[in-house]
Amino acid sequence: MKLNIKPLADRVVIEPAAAEQKTASGIIIPDTAKEKPQQGKVVAVGPGTKDNSMTLKVGDNVIYGKYAGTEFHLDGKDYMIMRESDVIAII
Repeated sequence: MKLNIKPLADRVVIEPAAAEQKTASGIIIPDTAKEKPQQGKVVAVGPGTKDNSMTLKVGDNVIYGKYAGTEFHLDGKDYMIMRESDVIAII
């Protein structure tokens, strides 16, 4: 799917992974108790800056900081946009 958004500078757009629906022991977690996922898939990457080229690429699965980025809704899906430096690791 082609995403109709192009991040600027050193920003990336991430599609967050779905929150866990139940615990390992099978207990169903209600929506109010679910934690926001801290991992997702990179769906768009900016061009970088003149001083720093981009390490991430579209398709990378990543882990990002708990309070990183800005959430937004586009074409019926939830996304996050953040600086590449807010990404902690590639899975």
